[in-house]
Amino acid sequence: MYDYLIVGAGLFGAVFAHEAKKNGKTCLVIDKRKHLGGNIYCENIEGINVHKYGAHIFHTNDKNIWDYVNSFVPFNRYTNSPLANYKGQLYNLPFNMNTFYQLWQVKTPQEALTIIEKQTSKYKEKEPTNLEEQALALVGEDIYTKLIKGYTEKQWGRKATDLPAFIIKRLPLRFTFDNNYFNDTYQGIPIGGYNRLINGLLADITCKTNVDFFEQKEELQKLAHKTVFTGKIDSYFEYKFGQLEYRSLRFEHEILDIPNYQGNAVVNYTEASIPYTRILEHKHFEFGKQPKTVITKEYPLEASIKNEPYYPVNDAPNTQRYNKYKELAKNEKNVIFGGRLAEYKYYDMHQVIGSALAKTRKIFRP
Repeated sequence: MYDYLIVGAGLFGAVFAHEAKKNGKTCLVIDKRKHLGGNIYCENIEGINVHKYGAHIFHTNDKNIWDYVNSFVPFNRYTNSPLANYKGQLYNLPFNMNTFYQLWQVKTPQEALTIIEKQTSKYKEKEPTNLEEQALALVGEDIYTKLIKGYTEKQWGRKATDLPAFIIKRLPLRFTFDNNYFNDTYQGIPIGGYNRLINGLLADITCKTNVDFFEQKEELQKLAHKTVFTGKIDSYFEYKFGQLEYRSLRFEHEILDIPNYQGNAVVNYTEASIPYTRILEHKHFEFGKQPKTVITKEYPLEASIKNEPYYPVNDAPNTQRYNKYKELAKNEKNVIFGGRLAEYKYYDMHQVIGSALAKTRKIFRP
């Protein structure tokens, strides 16, 4: 008999299992996929660690969490500096002085600020009622039209005028020549890929893949005193209040017989006529020198029971529905719900780890 059955071998489940083991508890970790690691799983192709489920770039301001992950695998110095391609023209992201120079050939912060204030002034006269109005009031027509509108509409599958304004409460503008996308103190990629992090967390813990929890739910739960569930909370309760909505992604991987395709790990395609939102070139996450390269095109789509859920649609109806499931979860005395899907919340990786550590501290060191 195990102390914990952990459903899902992603980051939350792996951290929980590791902390439980440190506290003398036994765990059985299961996952319906054929591999461990959830969405941070990497597949080695042509000697390159390919992020099979989209780019995962670790970043945090929390030194304790940074030291925690580095205790399993050292991280490199990768800095995320994506580019945006709009009708063949390249722009630096996030919006900074390099971007403003590329848009308007301005060379000083004051010149850039003058243009932005002129473009936003007429949109600040009323309260924004949708995403388009909000973006125009924050950054003006040029940045919105070229770098936000098409990308956002592809990502959400809806017109910007039909999306709520709260999705972009702010759009940071940097008046320095700084292409570092994240403001966090610590940033990088595990040297050798994320599988090393997961394997370190799950070392000497019983793990089984290709196991569908819902096909043998009762039998599996009898194997442990408690269950840690990291899957979709609506699926656990058999969609009693209806399905929670997500956006999903389709990935198109391609091996190219050249050493370098785009010179950068991430290039966004911001015009609406191009169906994918970005192209990843995985070798650049680890400064690879392999003779070939692997690229991935990301195509957004609506999530369904068949499609993998990625981004929760946290609008009012879905939030109300989730709150009903959350109330049911409180009554499951021997089940712990945690992670992005079980909490219907978009988490960055450091936030997932922080959440798992907080839960285990509460359980093991009350």
